[in-house]
Amino acid sequence: MPDTPTLNRPWLIAVWPGMGHVALNAGVYLLAKLEMTAVAEFEGGDLFDVGQVEVKGGVIQPARRPRNRFFVWTDPEHRHDLVVFLGEAQPPVGKLPFCRQVIDYALGLGVERVVTFAAMATQMRPEHPSRVFGAATDEKGVTELRGHGLTVLEDGNIGGLNGVLLGAAAAAGLRGTCLLGEMPQVFAQVPFPKASLAILEAFTTLTGVGVDMTELAEQSKAVEDQLGELLSRVEDQYGQPPGDDEGADEDDEEEGEFAAEDDSEPPERVAPGTREGVEYRYEGPDEPVQLPSVARIEELFARAAEDRSKAFELKRELDRLGLFKRYEDRFLDLFKHEA
Repeated sequence: MPDTPTLNRPWLIAVWPGMGHVALNAGVYLLAKLEMTAVAEFEGGDLFDVGQVEVKGGVIQPARRPRNRFFVWTDPEHRHDLVVFLGEAQPPVGKLPFCRQVIDYALGLGVERVVTFAAMATQMRPEHPSRVFGAATDEKGVTELRGHGLTVLEDGNIGGLNGVLLGAAAAAGLRGTCLLGEMPQVFAQVPFPKASLAILEAFTTLTGVGVDMTELAEQSKAVEDQLGELLSRVEDQYGQPPGDDEGADEDDEEEGEFAAEDDSEPPERVAPGTREGVEYRYEGPDEPVQLPSVARIEELFARAAEDRSKAFELKRELDRLGLFKRYEDRFLDLFKHEA
Protein backbone atom coordinates (compact mmCIF):
# COMPACT_ATOMS: atom_id res chain seq x y z
CA MET A 1 0.00 0.00 0.00
CA PRO A 2 1.19 3.59 -0.65
CA ASP A 3 1.41 6.20 2.09
CA THR A 4 -1.99 6.92 3.58
CA PRO A 5 -3.43 10.43 3.19
CA THR A 6 -4.45 12.53 6.19
CA LEU A 7 -8.24 12.66 6.40
CA ASN A 8 -10.82 14.23 8.69
CA ARG A 9 -13.13 11.77 10.47
CA PRO A 10 -13.58 9.70 7.29
CA TRP A 11 -16.32 7.21 6.48
CA LEU A 12 -15.60 4.21 4.26
CA ILE A 13 -18.12 3.22 1.57
CA ALA A 14 -17.55 -0.19 -0.03
CA VAL A 15 -19.19 -1.41 -3.25
CA TRP A 16 -18.95 -4.42 -5.54
CA PRO A 17 -20.73 -5.35 -8.78
CA GLY A 18 -24.06 -7.08 -8.28
CA MET A 19 -27.78 -7.13 -9.00
CA GLY A 20 -29.02 -4.23 -11.08
CA HIS A 21 -25.64 -2.47 -10.84
CA VAL A 22 -27.25 -0.89 -7.77
CA ALA A 23 -24.21 -0.66 -5.51
CA LEU A 24 -21.66 -0.12 -8.27
CA ASN A 25 -23.56 2.73 -9.89
CA ALA A 26 -24.13 4.41 -6.53
CA GLY A 27 -20.40 4.21 -5.81
CA VAL A 28 -19.39 5.43 -9.27
CA TYR A 29 -21.87 8.30 -9.00
CA LEU A 30 -20.12 9.43 -5.82
CA LEU A 31 -16.74 9.18 -7.56
CA ALA A 32 -17.97 11.35 -10.42
CA LYS A 33 -20.02 14.00 -8.64
CA LEU A 34 -17.56 14.48 -5.79
CA GLU A 35 -14.60 14.26 -8.23
CA MET A 36 -12.84 11.77 -5.98
CA THR A 37 -9.20 10.75 -6.38
CA ALA A 38 -7.65 7.27 -6.39
CA VAL A 39 -5.17 6.79 -3.55
CA ALA A 40 -4.47 3.07 -3.20
CA GLU A 41 -4.87 -0.36 -4.78
CA PHE A 42 -4.28 -3.92 -3.68
CA GLU A 43 -4.89 -7.33 -5.23
CA GLY A 44 -5.74 -9.36 -2.15
CA GLY A 45 -2.81 -11.74 -2.60
CA ASP A 46 -3.70 -15.31 -3.47
CA LEU A 47 -7.34 -14.94 -2.47
CA PHE A 48 -8.22 -14.23 -6.10
CA ASP A 49 -7.61 -16.71 -8.89
CA VAL A 50 -7.80 -16.17 -12.64
CA GLY A 51 -10.45 -18.14 -14.54
CA GLN A 52 -9.98 -16.63 -17.99
CA VAL A 53 -7.79 -14.34 -20.06
CA GLU A 54 -8.80 -11.53 -22.38
CA VAL A 55 -8.18 -11.60 -26.12
CA LYS A 56 -7.76 -8.36 -28.08
CA GLY A 57 -7.36 -8.52 -31.85
CA GLY A 58 -6.45 -12.18 -31.61
CA VAL A 59 -3.71 -11.54 -29.03
CA ILE A 60 -4.05 -13.14 -25.60
CA GLN A 61 -3.46 -10.58 -22.87
CA PRO A 62 -1.50 -11.28 -19.66
CA ALA A 63 -3.62 -12.78 -16.89
CA ARG A 64 -4.78 -10.20 -14.35
CA ARG A 65 -6.46 -10.61 -10.99
CA PRO A 66 -9.47 -8.41 -10.17
CA ARG A 67 -8.48 -4.93 -9.05
CA ASN A 68 -9.52 -3.32 -5.77
CA ARG A 69 -9.12 0.44 -5.40
CA PHE A 70 -9.59 3.17 -2.81
CA PHE A 71 -10.73 6.70 -3.70
CA VAL A 72 -10.95 9.72 -1.38
CA TRP A 73 -12.87 12.99 -1.14
CA THR A 74 -12.07 15.82 1.24
CA ASP A 75 -15.19 17.45 2.67
CA PRO A 76 -14.93 21.26 2.33
CA GLU A 77 -17.41 21.56 5.22
CA HIS A 78 -15.08 19.51 7.45
CA ARG A 79 -17.77 17.04 8.56
CA HIS A 80 -16.64 13.67 7.21
CA ASP A 81 -14.16 12.98 4.44
CA LEU A 82 -15.19 9.98 2.36
CA VAL A 83 -13.27 6.92 1.21
CA VAL A 84 -14.84 4.75 -1.48
CA PHE A 85 -13.59 1.19 -1.92
CA LEU A 86 -14.50 -0.24 -5.31
CA GLY A 87 -13.84 -3.93 -5.92
CA GLU A 88 -14.10 -5.56 -9.34
CA ALA A 89 -15.08 -8.93 -7.86
CA GLN A 90 -15.48 -10.84 -4.62
CA PRO A 91 -12.88 -13.52 -3.80
CA PRO A 92 -14.28 -17.06 -4.12
CA VAL A 93 -12.63 -18.03 -0.83
CA GLY A 94 -11.05 -16.15 2.04
CA LYS A 95 -13.69 -13.46 2.28
CA LEU A 96 -13.01 -12.71 5.94
CA PRO A 97 -9.20 -12.37 5.52
CA PHE A 98 -9.83 -10.11 2.53
CA CYS A 99 -12.21 -7.95 4.56
CA ARG A 100 -9.68 -7.73 7.36
CA GLN A 101 -7.16 -6.32 4.87
CA VAL A 102 -9.67 -3.67 3.81
CA ILE A 103 -10.46 -2.79 7.43
CA ASP A 104 -6.76 -2.63 8.36
CA TYR A 105 -6.19 -0.05 5.64
CA ALA A 106 -9.34 1.82 6.70
CA LEU A 107 -8.08 1.96 10.29
CA GLY A 108 -4.83 3.46 9.00
CA LEU A 109 -6.88 6.20 7.36
CA GLY A 110 -8.68 6.90 10.63
CA VAL A 111 -12.04 5.66 9.33
CA GLU A 112 -14.80 6.06 11.93
CA ARG A 113 -17.59 4.19 10.18
CA VAL A 114 -18.08 1.66 7.39
CA VAL A 115 -21.03 1.63 4.98
CA THR A 116 -21.78 -0.96 2.31
CA PHE A 117 -24.27 -0.59 -0.54
CA ALA A 118 -26.25 -3.52 -1.95
CA ALA A 119 -29.50 -4.45 -3.71
CA MET A 120 -32.70 -6.01 -2.41
CA ALA A 121 -34.86 -7.75 -5.04
CA THR A 122 -38.59 -7.80 -4.25
CA GLN A 123 -41.87 -7.95 -6.15
CA MET A 124 -41.98 -4.16 -6.52
CA ARG A 125 -42.96 -2.73 -9.91
CA PRO A 126 -40.64 -0.34 -11.78
CA GLU A 127 -42.95 2.64 -11.17
CA HIS A 128 -43.06 2.09 -7.40
CA PRO A 129 -40.70 4.02 -5.09
CA SER A 130 -37.54 2.11 -4.17
CA ARG A 131 -37.44 1.55 -0.45
CA VAL A 132 -34.11 1.49 1.35
CA PHE A 133 -33.55 -1.37 3.76
CA GLY A 134 -30.87 -1.13 6.40
CA ALA A 135 -28.98 -3.01 9.07
CA ALA A 136 -26.34 -1.80 11.50
CA THR A 137 -23.67 -3.24 13.77
CA ASP A 138 -25.16 -1.76 16.95
CA GLU A 139 -28.46 -0.64 18.42
CA LYS A 140 -27.53 3.01 18.02
CA GLY A 141 -27.19 2.45 14.29
CA VAL A 142 -30.55 0.67 14.10
CA THR A 143 -32.23 3.55 15.93
CA GLU A 144 -30.61 5.97 13.50
CA LEU A 145 -31.96 4.01 10.52
CA ARG A 146 -35.47 4.03 11.95
CA GLY A 147 -35.19 7.75 12.66
CA HIS A 148 -34.55 8.39 8.98
CA GLY A 149 -37.56 6.33 7.92
CA LEU A 150 -35.60 3.39 6.54
CA THR A 151 -36.91 -0.19 6.68
CA VAL A 152 -34.79 -2.20 9.12
CA LEU A 153 -33.90 -5.80 8.23
CA GLU A 154 -35.13 -7.55 11.35
CA ASP A 155 -33.86 -11.06 10.53
CA GLY A 156 -31.99 -12.97 7.83
CA ASN A 157 -28.50 -12.49 6.46
CA ILE A 158 -26.56 -10.31 4.04
CA GLY A 159 -24.56 -12.41 1.62
CA GLY A 160 -21.02 -11.82 0.43
CA LEU A 161 -18.64 -9.01 1.27
CA ASN A 162 -21.50 -6.55 1.72
CA GLY A 163 -22.13 -8.26 5.04
CA VAL A 164 -18.75 -9.83 5.89
CA LEU A 165 -16.97 -6.47 5.70
CA LEU A 166 -19.33 -5.07 8.33
CA GLY A 167 -18.69 -8.09 10.55
CA ALA A 168 -14.95 -7.44 10.24
CA ALA A 169 -15.52 -3.76 10.97
CA ALA A 170 -17.49 -4.55 14.12
CA ALA A 171 -14.75 -6.92 15.30
CA ALA A 172 -12.25 -4.08 14.85
CA GLY A 173 -14.38 -1.67 16.88
CA LEU A 174 -15.82 0.27 13.93
CA ARG A 175 -19.49 1.07 13.52
CA GLY A 176 -21.07 -0.19 10.31
CA THR A 177 -24.23 0.11 8.24
CA CYS A 178 -25.56 -1.69 5.17
CA LEU A 179 -27.97 0.17 2.87
CA LEU A 180 -29.91 -1.98 0.39
CA GLY A 181 -31.87 -0.40 -2.44
CA GLU A 182 -35.07 -2.11 -3.53
CA MET A 183 -35.43 -3.25 -7.13
CA PRO A 184 -37.84 -5.49 -9.09
CA GLN A 185 -36.85 -9.15 -8.92
CA VAL A 186 -37.98 -9.71 -12.52
CA PHE A 187 -35.34 -7.19 -13.70
CA ALA A 188 -32.55 -8.32 -11.37
CA GLN A 189 -29.96 -8.46 -14.17
CA VAL A 190 -30.89 -5.06 -15.64
CA PRO A 191 -29.36 -1.80 -14.36
CA PHE A 192 -31.91 -0.16 -12.05
CA PRO A 193 -30.71 3.36 -11.16
CA LYS A 194 -33.78 4.17 -9.05
CA ALA A 195 -32.41 1.88 -6.32
CA SER A 196 -28.97 3.53 -6.56
CA LEU A 197 -30.66 6.92 -6.22
CA ALA A 198 -32.62 5.79 -3.16
CA ILE A 199 -29.44 4.51 -1.50
CA LEU A 200 -27.57 7.75 -2.15
CA GLU A 201 -30.45 9.85 -0.86
CA ALA A 202 -30.40 7.84 2.37
CA PHE A 203 -26.61 7.99 2.55
CA THR A 204 -26.43 11.76 2.10
CA THR A 205 -29.05 12.16 4.82
CA LEU A 206 -26.94 10.07 7.19
CA THR A 207 -23.71 11.91 6.40
CA GLY A 208 -24.91 15.44 5.66
CA VAL A 209 -22.79 15.39 2.49
CA GLY A 210 -24.41 17.21 -0.42
CA VAL A 211 -24.45 15.45 -3.81
CA ASP A 212 -26.22 16.71 -6.93
CA MET A 213 -28.66 13.91 -7.77
CA THR A 214 -30.12 15.52 -10.91
CA GLU A 215 -28.41 13.27 -13.46
CA LEU A 216 -29.16 10.06 -11.57
CA ALA A 217 -32.79 11.11 -11.04
CA GLU A 218 -33.21 11.74 -14.77
CA GLN A 219 -31.72 8.36 -15.62
CA SER A 220 -33.92 6.69 -13.01
CA LYS A 221 -37.08 8.13 -14.56
CA ALA A 222 -36.03 7.11 -18.08
CA VAL A 223 -35.29 3.52 -17.02
CA GLU A 224 -38.49 3.36 -14.97
CA ASP A 225 -40.51 4.32 -18.05
CA GLN A 226 -38.71 1.79 -20.27
CA LEU A 227 -39.07 -1.11 -17.84
CA GLY A 228 -42.66 -0.20 -17.02
CA GLU A 229 -43.57 -0.27 -20.71
CA LEU A 230 -41.80 -3.60 -21.16
CA LEU A 231 -43.54 -5.13 -18.15
CA SER A 232 -46.93 -3.90 -19.35
CA ARG A 233 -46.39 -5.58 -22.72
CA VAL A 234 -45.45 -8.85 -21.01
CA GLU A 235 -48.53 -8.67 -18.78
CA ASP A 236 -50.78 -7.93 -21.76
CA GLN A 237 -49.43 -10.97 -23.55
CA TYR A 238 -49.07 -13.48 -20.71
CA GLY A 239 -51.40 -12.21 -17.98
CA GLN A 240 -48.78 -11.81 -15.25
CA PRO A 241 -45.11 -10.85 -15.19
CA PRO A 242 -42.40 -13.55 -14.96
CA GLY A 243 -41.55 -14.48 -11.39
CA ASP A 244 -44.82 -13.13 -9.97
CA ASP A 245 -46.33 -15.89 -7.85
CA GLU A 246 -50.10 -15.82 -7.56
CA GLY A 247 -51.35 -15.49 -4.02
CA ALA A 248 -48.10 -14.04 -2.69
CA ASP A 249 -48.50 -12.15 0.55
CA GLU A 250 -47.60 -8.52 -0.04
CA ASP A 251 -46.59 -8.13 3.58
CA ASP A 252 -43.90 -10.75 3.10
CA GLU A 253 -42.53 -9.60 -0.21
CA GLU A 254 -39.32 -8.16 1.19
CA GLU A 255 -38.68 -11.04 3.54
CA GLY A 256 -36.20 -13.82 2.90
CA GLU A 257 -33.79 -15.52 5.25
CA PHE A 258 -31.22 -16.83 2.85
CA ALA A 259 -28.72 -14.89 0.79
CA ALA A 260 -27.77 -16.12 -2.67
CA GLU A 261 -24.67 -18.30 -2.86
CA ASP A 262 -21.64 -16.09 -3.41
CA ASP A 263 -19.86 -18.33 -5.92
CA SER A 264 -22.81 -19.23 -8.11
CA GLU A 265 -23.82 -17.78 -11.45
CA PRO A 266 -26.42 -14.99 -11.22
CA PRO A 267 -29.82 -16.66 -11.39
CA GLU A 268 -32.33 -16.09 -14.15
CA ARG A 269 -34.79 -14.98 -11.46
CA VAL A 270 -33.91 -13.76 -8.01
CA ALA A 271 -36.25 -14.76 -5.22
CA PRO A 272 -38.02 -11.99 -3.30
CA GLY A 273 -35.93 -10.75 -0.40
CA THR A 274 -32.60 -11.96 -1.81
CA ARG A 275 -29.76 -9.98 -0.27
CA GLU A 276 -27.08 -9.18 -2.77
CA GLY A 277 -23.89 -11.17 -2.46
CA VAL A 278 -23.31 -12.57 -5.93
CA GLU A 279 -20.44 -11.45 -8.12
CA TYR A 280 -22.00 -9.97 -11.24
CA ARG A 281 -20.17 -11.77 -14.03
CA TYR A 282 -20.77 -9.16 -16.66
CA GLU A 283 -19.76 -10.19 -20.17
CA GLY A 284 -19.53 -7.53 -22.85
CA PRO A 285 -20.11 -8.29 -26.54
CA ASP A 286 -17.40 -10.22 -28.38
CA GLU A 287 -17.97 -8.47 -31.69
CA PRO A 288 -16.09 -5.23 -32.55
CA VAL A 289 -17.75 -2.04 -31.36
CA GLN A 290 -19.33 -0.01 -34.14
CA LEU A 291 -17.40 3.12 -35.14
CA PRO A 292 -20.16 5.60 -34.18
CA SER A 293 -20.23 4.07 -30.69
CA VAL A 294 -16.44 4.25 -30.43
CA ALA A 295 -16.52 7.92 -31.42
CA ARG A 296 -19.20 8.63 -28.83
CA ILE A 297 -17.25 6.79 -26.13
CA GLU A 298 -14.06 8.69 -26.95
CA GLU A 299 -15.95 11.98 -26.85
CA LEU A 300 -17.31 11.15 -23.40
CA PHE A 301 -13.88 10.05 -22.16
CA ALA A 302 -12.47 13.40 -23.29
CA ARG A 303 -15.24 15.28 -21.46
CA ALA A 304 -14.74 13.24 -18.30
CA ALA A 305 -10.98 13.81 -18.42
CA GLU A 306 -11.63 17.56 -18.45
CA ASP A 307 -14.37 17.42 -15.81
CA ARG A 308 -14.67 14.29 -13.68
CA SER A 309 -18.21 15.21 -12.68
CA LYS A 310 -19.14 14.18 -16.25
CA ALA A 311 -17.87 10.63 -15.69
CA PHE A 312 -21.26 9.20 -14.77
CA GLU A 313 -22.62 10.13 -18.21
CA LEU A 314 -19.79 8.02 -19.64
CA LYS A 315 -20.61 5.15 -17.26
CA ARG A 316 -24.25 5.29 -18.32
CA GLU A 317 -23.31 5.07 -22.01
CA LEU A 318 -20.93 2.16 -21.40
CA ASP A 319 -23.70 0.34 -19.53
CA ARG A 320 -26.13 1.00 -22.38
CA LEU A 321 -23.68 -0.51 -24.88
CA GLY A 322 -22.75 -3.40 -22.57
CA LEU A 323 -19.12 -2.26 -22.58
CA PHE A 324 -18.32 -1.13 -19.03
CA LYS A 325 -16.29 -4.24 -18.21
CA ARG A 326 -14.19 -3.71 -21.33
CA TYR A 327 -13.44 -0.08 -20.44
CA GLU A 328 -13.46 -0.38 -16.64
CA ASP A 329 -9.73 0.12 -16.04
CA ARG A 330 -9.57 3.15 -18.30
CA PHE A 331 -12.71 4.56 -16.71
CA LEU A 332 -11.40 4.29 -13.16
CA ASP A 333 -8.04 5.69 -14.24
CA LEU A 334 -9.89 8.99 -14.76
CA PHE A 335 -9.79 9.35 -10.98
CA LYS A 336 -6.02 9.04 -10.59
CA HIS A 337 -3.93 11.89 -9.27
CA GLU A 338 -3.04 14.38 -11.97
CA ALA A 339 0.60 14.31 -12.94
